[in-house]
Amino acid sequence: MPLSGYAICLAGICWREGLRFLNQRGRFLSALVRPLVWLFIFAAGFRSVLGVSIIPPYETYVLYEVYVTPGLVAMIQLFNGLQSSLSMVYDREVGAMRILLVSPYPRWFLLVSKLVAGICVSLLQVYAFLLVAWFWDVELPPIGYLTVLPALMLSGLMLGAMGLLLSSVFRQMENFASVMNFVIFPMFFASSALYPLWRVQESSLVLWWICTLNPFSYAVELIRFALYGQFNPLATAVVAGCALVFLGAAIFAYDPSAGVMARRGGPDNAG
Repeated sequence: MPLSGYAICLAGICWREGLRFLNQRGRFLSALVRPLVWLFIFAAGFRSVLGVSIIPPYETYVLYEVYVTPGLVAMIQLFNGLQSSLSMVYDREVGAMRILLVSPYPRWFLLVSKLVAGICVSLLQVYAFLLVAWFWDVELPPIGYLTVLPALMLSGLMLGAMGLLLSSVFRQMENFASVMNFVIFPMFFASSALYPLWRVQESSLVLWWICTLNPFSYAVELIRFALYGQFNPLATAVVAGCALVFLGAAIFAYDPSAGVMARRGGPDNAG
């Protein structure tokens, strides 16, 4: 297939995902309201009693709402990644997934294109949230709004690939939607999104180990450092490694001759 054909296919998948996003305004509002509730109510309520001392990437004492902002950005991507995968389960139920997967393009390219489309949608949600947060006096370095873009793409790839892998396991949309709660909330709360890990270590060593082994913690730290124009090599390596593992496992799971699809009779019945 010519490269132009791949570009047209990628653009078509992104266009379809964009149209679906525009037609689901409730999805955008829920993705925006959810972190804003945490920022306006939870973080503002703890402003006077909680703060973060001078730890990288911060060069001075910061208010609590400033600290949780990168975690809320990562939460947007976490929810969006799993919601995009939820649409994969829906597409399998209605048969649209079969039409996509039987195209002449490689299956891995179609799945990656689906992830890229989901990442583009999450970027719109993230920057809309950062704009509202800026009016709430959560002011970040101007360069951070640009340097965070590669971090958002990498973390979005990891979280989207994780959701894509999970979507290959469930047959019905209702089952996948219920399991999302057992993935989203443990990953979010057992991370550095809401509190520094050194405070967790002081209270519970077991919980600290759980947070340290949680890949979402490294996605949060990758975004946190990038928002301040800094590079975190450990977080980058972990997020990139997890993204490759999740993506490779998802491609294998969607392979009709080797993965979950083979054991369940093809893309229409898998899940």
